[in-house]
Amino acid sequence: MRELPACPVETTLLMIGEKWKVLILRELLTGTKRFSEIKAAVSGVSQKVLTQKLREMESDGLLTREVFPEVPPRVEYTLTDLGETLRPILDSMRDWGAEYRNINKENR
Repeated sequence: MRELPACPVETTLLMIGEKWKVLILRELLTGTKRFSEIKAAVSGVSQKVLTQKLREMESDGLLTREVFPEVPPRVEYTLTDLGETLRPILDSMRDWGAEYRNINKENR
C-alpha cells in the first residue's frame, strides 16, 4: 500500500480526486456493474483509462473485481464496504451540483 499524505483532505483527493474515479463510483453506488456497463455510463473514458482506474481503485480497497470463468470472460465490479463509505461524499457533491445549476439558471 502506498504512503498516504498527512492531510485527510489530501488523502481523500488522492483516492477519488480524479474525474473518472468519481464517475465510476457514481455508477457503482447503484450496485454491481460489468465493465461494459461502466464504460457505457461514463462517457468519454477510454477502455485503457477505465481499466487503469478500476485497477487503482481495487488496489486502494474501494471495489472488488470478480472474474467469472466463462467464454467470453465476464467481469463484475462491486464497491467494498470501504467504497460504500464514500456515498455521503458523492451525495453531497450531487446536491451541491444541483444547487449550483439552479442558481446558475436563475442568474441567466
